[in-house]
Amino acid sequence: MNALMKLLILAPCCFFFIALIKLLYDYLWIPLRIQHMLNSQGIKGPPYRFIHGNNKEVTKMKQKALSKSVGLTEDLFPKVHPHIYTWTNRYGKNFVYWNGARPELVISEPELVKEVLKNSEQIFQKKKLSDIGRKFLGNGLIFIEGGKWAKHRKLANHTFHGESLKNMTPAIIASVETMLEKWKGQEGKEIEVYQEFRLLTSEVISRTAFGSNYMEGEKIFAILSKLAVIMSRNVSTTRIPLIKIKDRVMKIVKKREDKVVNGEVNSFRSDFLGLLLNAYHDSEAKNRISLEDVVAECKTFYFAGQETVNSLLAWIVLRIWQSMEIGKKKREERWLTYLMTMIINETLRLYGPTSVLQRTVAREIQLGKLLLPANIDILPLNIGLHRDPHFWGNDVHHFKPERFAEGIAKATNYTAAAFFPFGLGP
Repeated sequence: MNALMKLLILAPCCFFFIALIKLLYDYLWIPLRIQHMLNSQGIKGPPYRFIHGNNKEVTKMKQKALSKSVGLTEDLFPKVHPHIYTWTNRYGKNFVYWNGARPELVISEPELVKEVLKNSEQIFQKKKLSDIGRKFLGNGLIFIEGGKWAKHRKLANHTFHGESLKNMTPAIIASVETMLEKWKGQEGKEIEVYQEFRLLTSEVISRTAFGSNYMEGEKIFAILSKLAVIMSRNVSTTRIPLIKIKDRVMKIVKKREDKVVNGEVNSFRSDFLGLLLNAYHDSEAKNRISLEDVVAECKTFYFAGQETVNSLLAWIVLRIWQSMEIGKKKREERWLTYLMTMIINETLRLYGPTSVLQRTVAREIQLGKLLLPANIDILPLNIGLHRDPHFWGNDVHHFKPERFAEGIAKATNYTAAAFFPFGLGP
């Protein structure tokens, strides 16, 4: 009996001791070892704090930044990423901070950024989505790797080929003309262009990529918008909207399939959805994608495509108006046509669709002169490079489309990683 009692007492103690050792190993030994390894190579940063890393500091900085307003001519970097802005100024262009026990290596040197994003050996991999992120955004092209990425990229390449885009032009023009006609009735009144462009991009994506009507697409966008708000408050309540999104996408897919099966049309068409369905029904297994892949790509396309273009259009229109007012230039079509490419590039520089392109190190690797351990995150910082006076001059925070008058290469002094709003490499 005594032996049994001792065993009953000893067993939980052993489990507790093992759990404690693992906790200390994962949350103390490994972070301190990585911190020492990077510090010894000149990579500094805020010190690691047990379990929570620098998360408390980051939260305080973000709350403080959000409490302040910001003007159009001011730098948005301190507002968007106050912790990265502060630590870049304190520790230099390359530094490490801690997201819990996870090291985040921020890099702002063009050559290092280029090496990470070109990623020819697949060492610097895309950050894997969480389960809820995968269900929300869809595990589509922008999140996948390897052979699956190559297969899906091939489909996307066809969709965005020059000739394919030309075929979309009439639908896009029709959508824009409808919007402008509505605006004529509001002349002299203030228009919320961000909301207007949300409706426009919803309609254009629905028409050109999925051949569906605006109402079908708008239902998906409305659910996605609602889900984004829910996720920011409480992840546990997202199940019902996620099911609704899948149902909506499946209805669009089924509708297209039924038309072919019933003989109403003789193909799935050549838009994005048609190419996905052709791949889903492909007779060769190596070219085939699953129904889950079809739904995932649709969700990714709807969410990522709509939000980025919507934001970009709103900033472009605001900045065009401001440029005209300040310069007292006439609202002439030839002036806009001449400047449009420059305006788009300058808007992408200051208000790009993403400010950080996160990657994960798959194994120990040499990056420039740095030896990096496996399983750390790298953050190539385009928001920093897009605001570096070394490349853009002392007026770096000012909206000056003429920077790009002689093209991107000349504007960046032939430094590829000085301007990469959508990333670099494949």
